[in-house]
Amino acid sequence: MNPIRNLLQPFLILAVSFLAGGILSPLFAQDVAAPDPAGVVAQDVSALDLYNQGGGFMHVLLLCSIGTIAAVVYCFVQISRKKMAPPGLVNQVNAAMATRDVVSAYSACQAHPSSYARVMSGALLKVNFDRDLANKASMADAAAEALDEEEHRQMVWVNYLNIFATLAPMVGLLGTVWGMIEAFDALASQSGDAKGLASGIKVAMITTAGGLIVGIPAMFFYFFFRDKLHGVMTTVQKHASFAIDILSGEIRLQGAAEPAETTSES
Repeated sequence: MNPIRNLLQPFLILAVSFLAGGILSPLFAQDVAAPDPAGVVAQDVSALDLYNQGGGFMHVLLLCSIGTIAAVVYCFVQISRKKMAPPGLVNQVNAAMATRDVVSAYSACQAHPSSYARVMSGALLKVNFDRDLANKASMADAAAEALDEEEHRQMVWVNYLNIFATLAPMVGLLGTVWGMIEAFDALASQSGDAKGLASGIKVAMITTAGGLIVGIPAMFFYFFFRDKLHGVMTTVQKHASFAIDILSGEIRLQGAAEPAETTSES
């Protein structure tokens, strides 16, 4: 876990600045040199000032942004064809299947953990050469069950993005409603003017902006990695079905037989 933690550390630092160090400032910063019609000089408002003005709800949004970045980094690292179905392992398993060397294929899967390896390990445990097509039906069922389990395991991280994409705007909206309630309450109790009310509503709207800034990228990456995961799992399924067909004898391809011939000669 230490390499993953080290990989995530700079992104977590980036997340701290996501809401408090420069994302909001282009949206709300005011030009100090431009006086308003009343002759009052506008003051610069930093992102940190806006973060502090947003109140306690901004802390929740900061946690959502950290979680979003962590989930995105994990998905970028883990969800890929090379990571989940290593070409070298696929070729090694196909070569062993062509010679019906189930032990070597299973050992290769155990030595190189991946989604493809876990799917094939479940299928190889069902091999029985005394039955029709080496018990292909049971192997296919075991592979399908392992494939569903593997996809569910990977979707947990992708679904975190959906959670943050839904939660962040809701937290931002709640902060805005809460801030407007306080602004109207202050206006009613202190008999303030409309200028004070506008200032209070502006502060309340900061949380909505923060929630959208977190939620929109999270929603984009959720759909991106969901579709990517489905594509990778389809590739894993095709590789597993191809290997099972080789073992059962339904596929006899020269490309699949060549690695076995090289291995036997060595």
